[in-house]
Amino acid sequence: MVKAIIAALISIGLAQLLKVPLKGMQTGVWDWKQLFGSGGMPSSHAAGVTSLATYIGLKLGSRSLDFALSIVFGLIVMYDAQGVRRHAGETSIKVNELEKRIDQLTGTNKDGAHDRKDKQLKESIGHQPEEVLGGAILGFIVGLVSFFSRENK
Repeated sequence: MVKAIIAALISIGLAQLLKVPLKGMQTGVWDWKQLFGSGGMPSSHAAGVTSLATYIGLKLGSRSLDFALSIVFGLIVMYDAQGVRRHAGETSIKVNELEKRIDQLTGTNKDGAHDRKDKQLKESIGHQPEEVLGGAILGFIVGLVSFFSRENK
């Protein structure tokens, strides 16, 4: 099952790598910090768990306990990535805006402290549903390629 883990890690790495040019085409800026950041297209969480589940399903069959576990835990990870974590990111945006507005109203932000990144909450920590779907498609393809590229002995 080492090959299954390698497939999942390749999916995660490939998803993180793809974030740079995809975001660059969207914004015109190639931000290499995307390699290590969370959020964005495609979801590396979805890619990793889907690749793992695909490989396990092909190797052990869809009736195996390992496949069932990988599907259930994969769905939980993808739900969390696009649900709970995305909402936490949206809440962070509101808190940062609120804090900045309060400082403007009270006149206490004269040094611009809340404009600095180290004083703000991280805003991009989750995924949109299409980012999760993109990661799942990538993971499925990597899982298929990994399984069928191995020697079937």
